[in-house]
Amino acid sequence: MSAMIRLIVTDFDGTLVDTFEANYRAYERAFGAVGLSLSREQYRACFGFRFDRFMEAMNVRDAAVASRVRELKAEYYPEYFEHIKVNAALLEFIRMFRHCGGKTAVASTARRKNLENALRHINAIDDFDLVLAGEDVTAGKPSPEIYLTVMKRFNISPSETMIFEDSPVGLEAAQASGAGFINVNKWNEAY
Repeated sequence: MSAMIRLIVTDFDGTLVDTFEANYRAYERAFGAVGLSLSREQYRACFGFRFDRFMEAMNVRDAAVASRVRELKAEYYPEYFEHIKVNAALLEFIRMFRHCGGKTAVASTARRKNLENALRHINAIDDFDLVLAGEDVTAGKPSPEIYLTVMKRFNISPSETMIFEDSPVGLEAAQASGAGFINVNKWNEAY
């Protein structure tokens, strides 16, 4: 007998919204401001990585340079919000689930400031009972820590949880959490 789903957890970038273009443009500009370059292909290969892993993949070893990239990206990101595309079907499903009494959460490797600004921009910040960001956990995806933390906060078991994810590292984390998961892949072919 399967348990009733009581909690829906969604990833943000690539799942609830297509933020590739907005993120890429903000990072490209931030990299340029510190004398580095970032191609669309390089960013695509790292999309979904936690910031520290992204910097490592881009061979940015200087902590001061990485910190400046992070600061500048956060500053520039809202300027590109017009490029964010909402997965309207998933957002509406989450809203209806919450309206019917279910719990909802966003679990993203994104920085809290960027995540909350984007959620406000798409008028969805109030659709979630909990927002967990990259800085709220020790290990980034593919570790299941972020998903296990959400379940623990609600005291809801993996068998009562459904996760929506899109990236390979996110899907690995969802599977490792023991919860059910849905691969939200290619809902928007824009990138």
